[in-house]
Amino acid sequence: MKNIGVIFAGGAGKRMHSKDRPKQFLELFHRPIIIYTLEHFEKCGEIDHVVIACIEEWIPYLKDLIYRYRIEKVKKIVPGGETGQLSIYQGLLAAKETAEGEDAVVLIHDGVRPLITPELLSRNIACVKEKGSAVTSGLVTETIVVVDEENRIEQVPTRDKSRVAKAPQSFFLKDVLKLHERALDEGITNFIDTCTMMQYYDFPLTMVDGPSENIKITTPEDFYIMRAILEERENAQMYGE
Repeated sequence: MKNIGVIFAGGAGKRMHSKDRPKQFLELFHRPIIIYTLEHFEKCGEIDHVVIACIEEWIPYLKDLIYRYRIEKVKKIVPGGETGQLSIYQGLLAAKETAEGEDAVVLIHDGVRPLITPELLSRNIACVKEKGSAVTSGLVTETIVVVDEENRIEQVPTRDKSRVAKAPQSFFLKDVLKLHERALDEGITNFIDTCTMMQYYDFPLTMVDGPSENIKITTPEDFYIMRAILEERENAQMYGE
């Protein structure tokens, strides 16, 4: 059985307000954000292949980056679709090609979610093989409320049973591809993420707690947080903090 990373790098980065390039190609310490992400998949011994769905006009630039940083597990880069859901679907089709008929676990991940670890990828794979799914989560540190259409509070879930769904979101390829195709048959193309789609079709989901710093880089504030985290890690390695 193969384990395949499916990376979504199709966002244009409008909330980041970047002038000349999509957010996944912005640089921190002379290294593009997407390279930080890909290096975790490269370093995880259990990952066999990686496929990427990318903004079509940026594919040549991405190929140059992959060559420059010696990312060897990327086997296929395909154009993304008009929505995030359609881009992930294109990535899943590419994963099916690289699986070459073998069963596969796919780890669906945002190109702009670089603060993960190879160990988290391994735990996702183990959870899929044991329970059929693995949605990376974050612990809730503030009170979550559920509101109605008029903004009145309907429910206040307890923190110990509340999580934030993050990524990677991992499944057997055959399961997630089947439900993606069902959604397309029903004319649905705008699920916000894969776990939302899987839950919509009553697919059983299991959460895997991830590191607290597993943020998605979508705003300037996120960019500065990532820079601070990387600086702290560099200081810790130099000064033993």
